[in-house]
Amino acid sequence: MSENSQRSVTVERAGAGQYVATNVRGGTITFGTGSDEFTPVELLLAALGGCTAVDVDLATSRHAEPATFTVEVTGNKVDDELGNRMTDLAVTFTVAFPDGEGAERARTILPRAVKTSHDRLCTVSRTVEIGTPVTATVQDA
Repeated sequence: MSENSQRSVTVERAGAGQYVATNVRGGTITFGTGSDEFTPVELLLAALGGCTAVDVDLATSRHAEPATFTVEVTGNKVDDELGNRMTDLAVTFTVAFPDGEGAERARTILPRAVKTSHDRLCTVSRTVEIGTPVTATVQDA
């Protein structure tokens, strides 16, 4: 384990059904239950797609700049005997490279980059697939 392995965010209530997550570098994301906000489930989907997108972009764009780079993440929210959860999570890449130097190499690398990210590199999808336990506690204010 690396000496700086811990990651964290702080979530604070900003108003009724509205929250702000802040990371240690000062970045923020507002989310909640409003009609124009991301929900926590949508943030999970964005994290799945974003994690793999970063890996794939790094591997392919060093050979050619993509003309199109879109990642769609879908899943079904269910409530069954196991409680609320997401099933059938799918990450779909639509990537195109214009003709030119390095484009064929980038196209060749793309499927392998997606597989490697999914199988080894993307911390978010690896955590979800492995089923890492989550501990929830209450601390005195």
